[in-house]
Amino acid sequence: MGPLAGIKVLDLSRVLAGPWAAQVFADLGAEVIKIERPGAGDDTRAWGPPFVPESGMSAYFLCANRGKKSVTVDMAKPEGQALIKRIAAESDVVLENFKFGGLAKLGLGPEQLCALNPRLVYCSITGFGQTGPYRHRAGYDFLMQGMGGLMSVTGEPDGEPMKAGVAVVDVFTGMYAATAVLAALLERERSGRGQHIDLALFDVQIATMANQISSYLVSGQQPTRLGNAHPSIVPYQVFASADGYLILAVGNDDQFARFVKLAGAPELAADPRFATNPARVRNRAILVPLLEVLLRQRTTKEWCEALEEAGVPGGPINRFPDLDEDPQVQARGIFNDLGEGMRAVANPMRFSRTPADDTRPPPALGAATDEVLAELGLSTDEIAELRASGII
Repeated sequence: MGPLAGIKVLDLSRVLAGPWAAQVFADLGAEVIKIERPGAGDDTRAWGPPFVPESGMSAYFLCANRGKKSVTVDMAKPEGQALIKRIAAESDVVLENFKFGGLAKLGLGPEQLCALNPRLVYCSITGFGQTGPYRHRAGYDFLMQGMGGLMSVTGEPDGEPMKAGVAVVDVFTGMYAATAVLAALLERERSGRGQHIDLALFDVQIATMANQISSYLVSGQQPTRLGNAHPSIVPYQVFASADGYLILAVGNDDQFARFVKLAGAPELAADPRFATNPARVRNRAILVPLLEVLLRQRTTKEWCEALEEAGVPGGPINRFPDLDEDPQVQARGIFNDLGEGMRAVANPMRFSRTPADDTRPPPALGAATDEVLAELGLSTDEIAELRASGII
């Protein structure tokens, strides 16, 4: 059994941030009941192509919903709201990412459900949080990357601001949500009481600017866009090789000395302009062109092998098909076969006694509706009547 066996999560979220958090709980053994709209379901069920040929499930939905139970309920109708309240009364956690105040209008907000179940941990994920002048605005990952500062430091110096190639704000927010909920569940063991967690994409984006925002807070200076280079370490960037590209990630002066010796230019390590990392950062514009010439002398494979032998961090820039063939990926079992033509990335959390269960496929729309409602005590006739009236 997983470490969260016995925990029940009511997942009222959709798209990515909330479902990502809920999938973490499912992987770790919790029972996750995902509420979806009858007929359509989570928006991402239709976000494609690509779709899994055997089932028609979108790859997007597949990435964030494995191991859950799908229950279709029309929460816009009072009968649907009553069903959700009954599930919440028996749940440990509610995850939702509706706009500010959206669920409160339906009687499903944190105050209402926490009053119904005082032990409930209720996590709200919104664009801008439950307070502040922006709280009514919708939040989207792309907007947050721009508004939260990420795009101001991403991209080439003379190019346009650039977003990351993955919805990193949604994914980070999902992980913060999982962490926050776990902390609240642990605290509940002491106090016996649940609580409401207010999590905002905007807050998370700013928090995850890490050393870049810290540098601004210390210096008052806006960091510049450096493409693939690092603002505080040199050389730490992409270089062209004889046949492609590679990453050179020199983290200290000893590594730099080993690298330039390997590259046939040991004198660079003795040059006071380059002998220390602060000096290399100051003289980046002089050093990098010298290194570019050296790195073009060998192929990417030759460099990676030589760097590995010399103990200098470096590596290739893999495409996804390269990962399929990578021996480390294969040894770690990073790609899982979920059956029915579905492959997915394994949960990266490895437990010695209570392993994650990350091989269950995402659910078909509404597949667990009858099962979950029967567990609430509804009869077959009652379930049939709800289905006939469009509530489920």
